Amino acid sequence: MANNELEGNTLSVYAFIVRADRPVGVREVTRGAELSSTSVAYYNLQKLENLGLIAKDSYGNYILKEKASIDGHVWVGKSLVPRLMFYSFFFIGAFVAELSMILLSLVIENFLVIEVRFLVLTGLTLVAMILFLKEGLELHRKLNSKITGEK
Repeated sequence: MANNELEGNTLSVYAFIVRADRPVGVREVTRGAELSSTSVAYYNLQKLENLGLIAKDSYGNYILKEKASIDGHVWVGKSLVPRLMFYSFFFIGAFVAELSMILLSLVIENFLVIEVRFLVLTGLTLVAMILFLKEGLELHRKLNSKITGEK
């Protein structure tokens, strides 16, 4: 439900509040989320409050109430990381292990016989690693441009 509402300025405001990890006022949100006016900040703060993601404290400042899930991303501390990055890390680990086996077979004679099928598998792992890493970085860049308001 809230996931569809978190885009553009609303996502910027929400990400700023998550990173701040303390109560923040409207003016601070305006500056921190690089919004054009306090009325834009207030509108988005109200939207987030109505979604149940933030709350207003007794001093009129806004605090994080809950971290929402964002499609294709995972919260790591105060940062949103594309899930594809985790997949790329898996393939990086597999590629390093496969490459280590190949290098060991070259250094230590008769230790391990590497067949052509293994080399093909290593090549496929390399391709998967590159694709997941490229797509994950692209998603991360797009999300950050949404958060900072860049085009």
